[in-house]
Amino acid sequence: MNIKNRIKMLAVSRGMTLKKLAEKLSEITQEKYSYNSLLGKLNRESLSLKEAFIIAEILNYQLNFIDLNK
Repeated sequence: MNIKNRIKMLAVSRGMTLKKLAEKLSEITQEKYSYNSLLGKLNRESLSLKEAFIIAEILNYQLNFIDLNK
């Protein structure tokens, strides 16, 4: 599953649209995010790690790095 579909699925599971997610992202970062700019980043798979962590926080999820050598 690509990042766009995964984030859309997680947002829907929280009752949130990508438009609302973009608004929340703008509020938290003080940067301008619109539905189109967020969708563009998801389509291009150019979301930064910082943005991914913030989106996870907005959706009440946590991103973790798991050591695969264990």
